Formats: sequence, structure tokens, C-alpha cells
Amino acid sequence: MSDLPPFELGYPRTELRRQLVAAVLAGEKTSTAGLWSDYEAEGEEIASPGDRFVLHDYDDEPVAVVEVTEASLLPAAEIDEQFARDEGEGFETVDDWRVAHEEFFQQPITPETKIVATRFRVVERL
Repeated sequence: MSDLPPFELGYPRTELRRQLVAAVLAGEKTSTAGLWSDYEAEGEEIASPGDRFVLHDYDDEPVAVVEVTEASLLPAAEIDEQFARDEGEGFETVDDWRVAHEEFFQQPITPETKIVATRFRVVERL
């Protein structure tokens, strides 16, 4: 399992990380969004269905293995209400989703902003 890359939500040792990991483990969070510009800057590729990762908790310890079920690069305008709700953070509208992500990424999200939209499932708890 140590050969699996990390699946990090939020930042280690933050309340947001604690909440996001709890939502994943409870089955409430099955999607996540990232900025394509961050992927480009870090030389990361978009995951493919079937790719597996180790989910890290508040203390950056492994707690589960997650498997990507879908991953797409799309403009923020194509994020729909179901995807926003599947993030498991209580978003009721796409606008709620956008505002929260602008705060997290500390930048505006325009309709053209490229988003990596990933859906996943827990396949094993550690």
C-alpha cells in the first residue's frame, strides 16, 4: 500500500481536513474538485478511473484506500448541483460550491476556470 500515492483533502492538521476525511469515511463525500492550474504547476496528471490512492487524515496518517470512479477536466460553469452536493460539505447550490472554493483556493473562480472534477469511492478502511 505504501506504493499508492496520497489522496489529500484540504491541508494536514486543519479542521477542514478533519471534516472532509470524516465525510469520506461516512460515505457523504464522493467527489472533490481541484484547480487545473495547480495540477499544471505541480506537473500532476488527472487520475483515471480505477486509480487508487491512500486517504490521509488530520495528522497525515493513512486511513483508507480510495478508488477514482470518474475524473474530468471541465470549466467551472459545467460543475452541476449534484457534483457540488456530492462534495459532502453541505453545498446546496453551485454558487455555494463556488464561494467555498474561492475561499479555499484564495482566488476567484470564473465560469471559464478549469476544474479537475473527481469522483471516488472508499474501497478499504485502514
